[in-house]
Amino acid sequence: MSDSIPDTIGTAPDAAVPAELYVQVQQFYARQMGLIDDGRPDEWAETFTEDGVFQEASRLSEPLRGRDAIRASSRARKKRLDEEKVDFRHWLGMLDVTREDDGSLRTRAYALAMRTPRGGALDIFASVICHDHLVNVNGSWQVRHRDLHHDGSGRD
Repeated sequence: MSDSIPDTIGTAPDAAVPAELYVQVQQFYARQMGLIDDGRPDEWAETFTEDGVFQEASRLSEPLRGRDAIRASSRARKKRLDEEKVDFRHWLGMLDVTREDDGSLRTRAYALAMRTPRGGALDIFASVICHDHLVNVNGSWQVRHRDLHHDGSGRD
């Protein structure tokens, strides 16, 4: 038995990505979620491609299409949270990353969305499965398509 650390992540040869790439994706998500949680909607929107698509888990509306629509929605969300005096946080885990033939990435992760009224108790607002299609744009990962599904929706 070797003490060396494997240089790939995944269980099947076609699912394995180099460990360095896996860590890059983890860092991307830590930065991206930090931007939205820190109330920086414009910077968060920049983590999506110009033609990015964001399907929210609620499914009550059409997907947000394009960075401008994603930016407008995130600005409105920040304004609403500020008015309600609520802190919102995201936790992402159980990340699975696979590489497409064109070099883009498909990811699947569990995400918890938590809100805390200032001075109040933590509330786990939602548990979702996040499916992303990431592309490399000028050396940085960006989301081309995000699709969220609430736990219990029958989709994973």
